[in-house]
Amino acid sequence: MAILESKVKRNEAFERQADHWRREVERLREQEDRIRLGGGLKAQDKQRAQGKMTARERVEALCDPGAPFLELGLWVADGFYREYGGAPAAGVVVGIGAIHGRDVVVVANDATVKAGAWFPLTCKKVLRAQEIALENRLPIVYLVDSAGVFLPLQDEIFPDKEHFGRAFYNNARLSAEGVFQMAAIMGSCVAGGAYLPIMSDESHIVEGTGSIFLAGSHLVQAAIGEKIDNEELGGAIVQCDISGVVDHRHPSDAACLEKIRSQFAQLAQGPQAPFARREPVEPLYPVEDLYGIMPIDRSRPYDTHEVLARLLDGSELDEYKATYGQTLVCGTGWIDGWAVGIVANQRSIVPRRTGTGPSDRELQIGGVIYSDSADKGARFVELCNQKKIPLLFIQDVTGFMVGSRAERGGIIKDGAKMVNAVANSTVPKITLFAGNSFGAGNYAMCGKAYGPRFVYAWPSASISVMGGDQASKTLASIQLKNRGADVTEEEKKQLLDEIKARYTAASEPRYAAARLWVDALLDPAETRKILGRSLACAAMNPQIPEFRTGVLQT
Repeated sequence: MAILESKVKRNEAFERQADHWRREVERLREQEDRIRLGGGLKAQDKQRAQGKMTARERVEALCDPGAPFLELGLWVADGFYREYGGAPAAGVVVGIGAIHGRDVVVVANDATVKAGAWFPLTCKKVLRAQEIALENRLPIVYLVDSAGVFLPLQDEIFPDKEHFGRAFYNNARLSAEGVFQMAAIMGSCVAGGAYLPIMSDESHIVEGTGSIFLAGSHLVQAAIGEKIDNEELGGAIVQCDISGVVDHRHPSDAACLEKIRSQFAQLAQGPQAPFARREPVEPLYPVEDLYGIMPIDRSRPYDTHEVLARLLDGSELDEYKATYGQTLVCGTGWIDGWAVGIVANQRSIVPRRTGTGPSDRELQIGGVIYSDSADKGARFVELCNQKKIPLLFIQDVTGFMVGSRAERGGIIKDGAKMVNAVANSTVPKITLFAGNSFGAGNYAMCGKAYGPRFVYAWPSASISVMGGDQASKTLASIQLKNRGADVTEEEKKQLLDEIKARYTAASEPRYAAARLWVDALLDPAETRKILGRSLACAAMNPQIPEFRTGVLQT
């Protein structure tokens, strides 16, 4: 493999960019620390006074000491449900932790947030956790402490396909597929929510705090006139010793979690995917250089090879069609010892040969997918499926090329070819939003709609149907046309600025993370190890279906 030679100059511009992104990451982490407080310190103290651990303390006790916990969906519901006091992290902790060295999906209700009630985005987040478990065949542990559906929003969470009931549908599918599910009832478990732990393969309950029933004491009295407290109705002794609904009961949260850990030590290891693997090697260049490489202005060019030189083992890349379709970088390399195929947008301006003579060249705009780069990307995706190599898409794309020349050259059919190949790809796909992700470029580069196993974003990411300048000018021109001719230049500028501000806010990576368009916002310096962990998780599913595409125009 060829070694990528870095040409980065650590000049004033590099240091300015590095300082900017370090401060952005620091600000991001401060905001995340506040989100992790859930319902606040007082609510946490109240939970501990009841003899219960908090959700995050439970996760920490469940997982191996000191092992990194890859939290997913932390930003979900940020800015939502303000009229109800908000729902930090959608009231549920989700991520991948290690139990006796084995990666496991963990779902833990945070009872400090509206008693762990399910909001619409809570549902979306739990379904995403189950999807990750199913696609990667990772065991999943549910730490249940929830009052059930948040009733004021029941119409947004109850009856539809991707609503509350889908979680139990997924319970059944996971079990049928042999993906092990463990549940612990560590607080309330009410009504329809009672099915989630009992449809798991094995269940636990904590005495004195855990309870599970289809209807609580108040509803029972209203429905049938019976007066009974919750402990007598569905406490640990009732549901474990008398009804046999639950398999194990424990005197405390700590005892319950320790038992689950001991049971996971006995869980058989399944077969893995046959992906190529070798001893990991560090890149030749510091991963922290990524801070200085990424421009502050998302319209500025940079060489994508410099990014890859800091993510790939040994800074090695076996580039595919290096001199053809150069606005897309394709090639194979290794990340943390795992073979991986790279599909990355090239943001620097590159030349393209247009004829047979040595001077027949034109400059192509970086970040734009041309017909030749789309053709190259489609074929490379097909090739990685043939060779059974997982794919990593690194997005910094402003879309497909437009204009009469591009249309006459067949850009739509070439773009459709790439979209078709990505949609039908059966090897694991991981997507990283490094910069822009605009329009159909998002689709061709494996956006959320195209089934990546994991989706991550840097603070430098921007996700929208088009760039802010283009969108604001387009929207402003439409609105001004509707208003007629009596509009001053000052009013035009004010309208343009307002539209651009709204559009820019909706393109921000936190906005995307709040809606679960991405699984996590990453510190660029931590990206390499998280990608390696994600590839290891993807390898836990040995099933790689046959790759086939539909009808393609040539």
